[in-house]
Amino acid sequence: MSYPVRPVAWVRSTRAEPTDDGWDAERAAIELADDVPDEALDGLALFSHVVVIFVFDRARDAPPAPFARHPRGNGAYPRVGIFAQRAKDRPNRLGVSTCRILSIAARRVEVEGLDAIDGTPVLDLKAHIAQFGPRGEVHQPAWVDELMASYFTDPPS
Repeated sequence: MSYPVRPVAWVRSTRAEPTDDGWDAERAAIELADDVPDEALDGLALFSHVVVIFVFDRARDAPPAPFARHPRGNGAYPRVGIFAQRAKDRPNRLGVSTCRILSIAARRVEVEGLDAIDGTPVLDLKAHIAQFGPRGEVHQPAWVDELMASYFTDPPS
């Protein structure tokens, strides 16, 4: 079974390589595709954040990428399944990021915190609505906190 999708927008960023860390140092723009009308962005400026669903179009397909591995190939982290991590080499290469909206102009949304590189196809944008966020206590393993400590703050080397 297949589900056809098409880009509704494209990422415009100065980062051309899918390196880890330092994503808040990058400001990105999401530019609507030519066949998406301007009115698709109506009302989005009233929200502080937008959920961006995109394709890791330059990542490896999985399979052949493993369905379990050490995050970032680091043996100090436990070997976990792909669904217990947010790596780019995924079964369907889909990325999801919740980004702060910096501004909205004609056919363009400026954001921070988007961990997608220049030219990445965007499949959908959704206003972040707090009531759709997690309900109840949220927890995660300690290795995630360690891995994420510099994800948004430290620029890649």
